[in-house]
Amino acid sequence: MLHRREFVRLASAAVPLAAGAAASPARGESQPKPLRLGIVTNCKDPDAGIRRVKELGFPTCQMYVSSFDAATAKSLRSALDKYGIEGTSLITGGPGPEIYNFREGPKTIGFVPRQYRAQRVARAKQVSDFAKIAGVPGVQGHFGFLPEDPNDPMFPELVATLADLAAYCKNNGQTFRCETGQETPIALLRVIRAAGKDNVGVNFDAANLILYDKANPVDALDILGPLVMGVHAKDGLYPTNPEELGEEVPIGRGKVNFPLFIPRLKAAGYKGPITIEREISGPKQTEDILASKRFLEKLIG
Repeated sequence: MLHRREFVRLASAAVPLAAGAAASPARGESQPKPLRLGIVTNCKDPDAGIRRVKELGFPTCQMYVSSFDAATAKSLRSALDKYGIEGTSLITGGPGPEIYNFREGPKTIGFVPRQYRAQRVARAKQVSDFAKIAGVPGVQGHFGFLPEDPNDPMFPELVATLADLAAYCKNNGQTFRCETGQETPIALLRVIRAAGKDNVGVNFDAANLILYDKANPVDALDILGPLVMGVHAKDGLYPTNPEELGEEVPIGRGKVNFPLFIPRLKAAGYKGPITIEREISGPKQTEDILASKRFLEKLIG
């Protein structure tokens, strides 16, 4: 199984969304349990992707797809209903290269690079249209290496981009969630506030803040806590090579202090899913996901 970043990199070809397709209402648990667990799942084959979530014993998931036509969206909705899984968000990425390191990353990741921005905005809107048909309430993705300086000429461009994406998602009945990682928490907060849209928040990836050496995730909740709309449970180590990100490791073996992080999430008022993400492939991914499930179940109550 491809992990998410590799899959998004390869899935550059989009199938056009059927024009005029009717939307299905967002559906999920009628009374979802606070801080329920989930996983990120590959829904290239919607039934297989959602069945895996069920078989691993999770009630929720975040999803990525490679085809964006109405038939696939309806198949995803059918699978979510069939297996009784709450689909919380769809992940957008690409087209074009996305290289996750410190040298090529600023030039390739998210909506920041000008040469890819128009295509990626179009892709995100395509994902939003797909999510509307599938009844999924959120769209999320990395925005990229946001400038720290609000006087940077790039700053107003990125604010306008976020406002445009948020407005499009709101028209489709969705939130838009910026995944933490390449930017400091305050830089992300500054862009979100400047965009001025009430359906924008963050998918708080606890490990990414460490992998990029941008913040301690526990402390970062003081800045971004009220904006958290989703959470990636992932662990990692701070970078020591100035060219490469820190190393992702199994939950409980890295620098994310989950026994402190979970209570701080609760104190911030977060009551949504905690989605386990393990960005490796093969049997070890499943082994680590299940170990993370056992670890986190003791913390969330």
